[in-house]
Amino acid sequence: MKKARQRYNELSSHREQFLEVAYECAELTIPTLIMRNETNNYQSFVTPWQSVGAKGVTTLSSKLMLGLLPPSTSFFKLQLDDSKLGVEIPPEAKSELDLSFAKIERMIMESIAASTDRVQIFAALKHLVVTGNALVYMNKEGMKVYPLNRYCVERDGNGEVIEIITKEKVNKKILGLPEVDDDNSVNDESSDDYSGSKDVDVYTCVKRTDKGWHWHQEAKDMILPDSVGKAPLDKSPWLPLRFVTVDGEDYGRSRVEEFLGDLKSLEALMQALVEGSAAAAKVVFTVSPSATTKPSSLANAGNGAIIQGRPDDVGVVQVGKTADFQTAFQLVNVLERRLAEAFLVLTVRQSERTTAEEVRMTQMELERQLGGLFSLLTTEFLIPYLKRKMHTLTKSKQIPSVPSNLVKPTIVAGINALGRGQDREALVQFITTIAQTMGPEALAQYLNADEAIKRLAAAQGIDILNLVKSMEERNAEQQQAMQAQQMQSLTDQAGQLAGTPLMDPSKNPEITDAINTMTTGNVPQPQ
Repeated sequence: MKKARQRYNELSSHREQFLEVAYECAELTIPTLIMRNETNNYQSFVTPWQSVGAKGVTTLSSKLMLGLLPPSTSFFKLQLDDSKLGVEIPPEAKSELDLSFAKIERMIMESIAASTDRVQIFAALKHLVVTGNALVYMNKEGMKVYPLNRYCVERDGNGEVIEIITKEKVNKKILGLPEVDDDNSVNDESSDDYSGSKDVDVYTCVKRTDKGWHWHQEAKDMILPDSVGKAPLDKSPWLPLRFVTVDGEDYGRSRVEEFLGDLKSLEALMQALVEGSAAAAKVVFTVSPSATTKPSSLANAGNGAIIQGRPDDVGVVQVGKTADFQTAFQLVNVLERRLAEAFLVLTVRQSERTTAEEVRMTQMELERQLGGLFSLLTTEFLIPYLKRKMHTLTKSKQIPSVPSNLVKPTIVAGINALGRGQDREALVQFITTIAQTMGPEALAQYLNADEAIKRLAAAQGIDILNLVKSMEERNAEQQQAMQAQQMQSLTDQAGQLAGTPLMDPSKNPEITDAINTMTTGNVPQPQ
């Protein structure tokens, strides 16, 4: 059996081409994400000449973050699997189950909000956008993100992960190892640490078997105690993520790599413009050698001073590249616009007649481009992340156990949220068109208001339980309103009759006997 260090070196040779592209993409966007000289204590990097790449990466990562893990709503929903129940559940029992599931959903979302998961997921998304790869490890204390230069992965022909090996430096005191190595106990071949270093390379070997995932850690080719772990196949804490998949490749491709040509061109043009502008902004005066004007007098003259000389003797050095700069500037604007569209940066047309509807449609068009990006992240990240989160919370008894064979979590964020948003826009546009073309009367005559409200709520992901009144509740309220109106009408009629001469007791003695009968119940005796 090969040691983890040897296996890591073997797998790293297949990673080199992807790692080289990742370094190049990071240098043009955010250089601190992944740097070449990882072994040095002080890592230097070159600042790019433009910030379009960094802005695009941050914007796209933020939109992916809000789409996958929305802050105000749950990104999943627990539902009963009707195909495995075999019996019909009464509506009352289903409502009670929905309330219980909603409580569990809130408990899971509160646990995510109290942890640092969102911070680490945002860092992983930036790595995905720039390098195309990131490894997320979910432990009991929180999450940890490994960049591409800290791990290797091997997949089968279907893209399923078979083996993962990570490499990280850990202080020897934490591992309980001596700070000064004993040359007699450890061979030089198995030690890849720097002489006198306080850190040691720790390798974590993760393998997939038919029974589940197994992993252990090695340092100096020795298995560390208490480092062995295991997990079920569908609840692994190791999540190797990819941004764009290519058939037959173990690693993914990034969004920056797809537009690397525009970024390179923009970088070169911006460097030329900045350096050329700095040269053009430099002010240098020249004096003719045969001139009577002395350079020292010109240099020492203050503002408004009078010196002897001729204006023709003095000249100013000019670059004379205005037309060339204008050509480069126009191309820079074209590249910036293309990159802004590629990274979903909202750019609104600058005009006095730009309306809010135009801005909203532009935003919708950008969000629709997220469909392809959400598909892979939903499959490789959201579903395994939710299963692992529910598994750890159930083991720690923070949430009640949910039978996995009867209850299935359904992802409602990402690509599903985009689909619901399109349904909502189509439904609103349909109702608006009917109201504008046929009038409000036709809208009230042909449209089912109950069904329209339900579909709007479903499109926006809102639970209408106990929120929207049912048909029975509205009928009961209408009946009560009609009864109250009838009582009010009778009361008004009685008041009107009381003011007539017929109801005056002084003019009609029989009214007095009728009032006494109604109040006392005594029937007057005939005389």
